Amino acid sequence: MTTSTPTITGPVAGTVTPKRPRTTRAFSWAQLVQALPGALRKLNPAALWRNPVMFLVWVGAALTTVLAIAEPFLGAEPSGGSPTPAGFTWGIAIWLWLTVLFANLAEAVAEGRGKAQAASLRKTRTTTLARRVTTYDEIRDAAAAAAETVEVASAELRLGDVVVVSSGELIPGDGDIVDGIATVDESAITGESAPVVRESGGDRSAVTGGTRVLSDRIVVRITSKPGETFVDRMIALVEGASRQKTPNEIALGILLASLSIVFLIVVLTLNPIASYAASPVSIAVLVALLVCLIPTTIGALLSAIGIAGMDRLVQRNVLAMSGRAVEAAGDVTTLLLDKTGTITYGNRRASDLIGMPGVEAGDLARMAALSSLADPTPEGVSVVELAAVRGIHVTEPAGSAFVPFTAQTRMSGVDLAGGPQVRKGAGSAVLAWLEASGSPVSGTTRAALVRETDAIAASGGTPLVVATFDPSTSSGAVLGVIHLKDIVKDGLRDRFDELRAMGIRTVMITGDNPLTAAAIAKEAGVDDYLAEATPEDKLALIRREQQGGNLVAMTGDGTNDAPALAQADVGVAMNTGTSAAKEAGNMVDLDSDPTKLIDIVRIGKQLLITRGALTTFSLANDIAKYFAIIPAMFMGVFPGLAALNVMHLSSPASAVTSAIIFNALVIIALIPLALRGVKYRAASASAILSRNLLVYGLGGIIAPFIGIKLIDIVVSLIPGF
Repeated sequence: MTTSTPTITGPVAGTVTPKRPRTTRAFSWAQLVQALPGALRKLNPAALWRNPVMFLVWVGAALTTVLAIAEPFLGAEPSGGSPTPAGFTWGIAIWLWLTVLFANLAEAVAEGRGKAQAASLRKTRTTTLARRVTTYDEIRDAAAAAAETVEVASAELRLGDVVVVSSGELIPGDGDIVDGIATVDESAITGESAPVVRESGGDRSAVTGGTRVLSDRIVVRITSKPGETFVDRMIALVEGASRQKTPNEIALGILLASLSIVFLIVVLTLNPIASYAASPVSIAVLVALLVCLIPTTIGALLSAIGIAGMDRLVQRNVLAMSGRAVEAAGDVTTLLLDKTGTITYGNRRASDLIGMPGVEAGDLARMAALSSLADPTPEGVSVVELAAVRGIHVTEPAGSAFVPFTAQTRMSGVDLAGGPQVRKGAGSAVLAWLEASGSPVSGTTRAALVRETDAIAASGGTPLVVATFDPSTSSGAVLGVIHLKDIVKDGLRDRFDELRAMGIRTVMITGDNPLTAAAIAKEAGVDDYLAEATPEDKLALIRREQQGGNLVAMTGDGTNDAPALAQADVGVAMNTGTSAAKEAGNMVDLDSDPTKLIDIVRIGKQLLITRGALTTFSLANDIAKYFAIIPAMFMGVFPGLAALNVMHLSSPASAVTSAIIFNALVIIALIPLALRGVKYRAASASAILSRNLLVYGLGGIIAPFIGIKLIDIVVSLIPGF
């Protein structure tokens, strides 16, 4: 099969696939209504026991309900020396059930958005016919391979099978292109309507099942088992089915469970104390006290915060393979960024031509352009364009032999018929060519050349040397230097300053020489750089950083990046990259935008800050509820406790009821914040902690005082309260 430039043909040409809708609102009443059935299903204790705090509330609600049913037959119990209003126990039971329901709503709303995204993904997971190659040795000729195929259902494909996919057909499964080049419509996965080019033998060889080939024909080796395709994993992850608790969530869960046990023991000891004073407290009040003192707010919202963090990544077309990866992004202290395409735009362009002493500018421009005619890279094309801007227009000379650019020779050029040979390329390669031709460069010329190339490299550019050699006279000469410039992206310095304020160290990785790397690093504002980097160098750098106690994040797209992606704490693989890279990383960027790594770190930090802020708020508002319930329970027994009734609540029954109502309502009020996340501002850890204590700690104390008092005013209007 002859490789050609793919063109969009057939009935699909020119069509525009609408982008997959993305959720932008963190919370709406419509989402609340849609999540209600799921929240009711989660009232099942088999689903709640994994959350010890809310399971304790469920037990309290069930116990209080039983007491409310039994009260007419047993007679009402005293409550702190005061008569219990009619319906008091039923009221406590109802609000306890609502507390559990509101906690379930928070999680159900977060999961609901993921299920909506999963529904759109399921539409791409259709069973199609695949042309499986039945006999092949190694795919060298696609036409021969395609001649021996059999049609099978895509569900029957197994790991290692080879299939042929032609224009207009759906790719039947995840795989790597082993032969051919084609344009592919990936809008079903990425939401982007623009087709992309996929080809064999490079870092853009991976294809995803359910995407459509728009032109040409490709041979694909299947790299996934049935039910384990990329789309299958996306569906499971966005639905939350495979979400596991992160280490921080587990640690926080243990803390919350420990606090709940402590408060349970405290509450169990209160009734004996009150009974000693001949004024026992009703079980309903004790349950209400326990629920108000345990950290129900963060216990109710903890799961929703984690799900929402992954959802925010999905909205930005980043697929996190686990909640652990999102959390690790928030703890990252070292960020490794490739220079090309991340820090710079990637396409270096010829910006200047510097001639050696005695060389005419026109001669240099003409020879530079001629040597670039066989160089199809963006750099080579830009040299021809620069010569044209300077009035030198070149065409292919008759009888000439072109020497194409290769990564091995690092040169391109032309052997003119009856004239000299012209070469353009890396300085060391061109000088070695002249020396091998028998015309080494003199010391004076070499010194002038080194001076010019070093100046270009120090400015952040890349020097290419232009030289000629005349076989008839066995004489060669260096004509000059081409200045290639790689432009740093706008606004990156400010973003790196923000990362520095977060305490994150940025390291630029590049294959450029140290002088060029230093200049670009200075212009971009990164903290450090690794020049002339190999895959082994990247892996060694990550290990050194981790041994120093740092958490490392990096991006990559090639098979040679896989070891470093696997070693990094946060490895973001590009969707355009190889299957090996996507398997090694713990995140996949569907847009293949390396700069998105900065946004991923911000989302991870926002997740951690949101969890910390709401934990602070939850623990702080327990203080206010303590002042509401404890004095109300024991004022009749210990009159001195009346001094603690700083809110001047109307009655003990009203105080308990108001506190339990506030405890439930604050959960529903904080659901939007849990889903949206606390707004993140770049600052040091100490500054963030101080802000959280001030805003959410102090707010967590003040808000319940106001809320409980307002609810008490309403409750006191009910007869008996």
